[in-house]
Amino acid sequence: MEWLRDHAWETWLGLTIVLGVAEMFSLDLILIMLAAGALVGMVAALLDLHIAIQILAASAASLAAIAVVRPSMVKRLHGGPELSLGHGKLVGKQGVVTEEISALAPGRIKLAGEFWTAEPYDETATIAAGETVEVLAIRGATALVHPVARLES
Repeated sequence: MEWLRDHAWETWLGLTIVLGVAEMFSLDLILIMLAAGALVGMVAALLDLHIAIQILAASAASLAAIAVVRPSMVKRLHGGPELSLGHGKLVGKQGVVTEEISALAPGRIKLAGEFWTAEPYDETATIAAGETVEVLAIRGATALVHPVARLES
């Protein structure tokens, strides 16, 4: 016990390193918060504070990190934009009809800077050139579209 008292800051540093390495295996962001608390304990030991104060400082710092810092870190690490890849990202986008579209004769639309073959989602609809359409689905290389309602003034 006397050795720990004489080498308190080295003990806290060793605990910080062990907890930091263990965090790499768990990835829960809990052990790293405890390691931050142990680092505060090491600073308290370097200031030659009593062991009880070192333990209290390390515990308070660990709890504060878990309560305050960890939730925002978890949110930032696990959150992010929804990634849509391929043609799936075009569903819900609007395009302009360049060639008339009907169930009997597929037409063409300009969508996200590209020209696509398009068919009406509603097989009874005919959509004239110049109309704005919304892509409801992509089947192969063909967009299934529906006209966007316009407000008449």
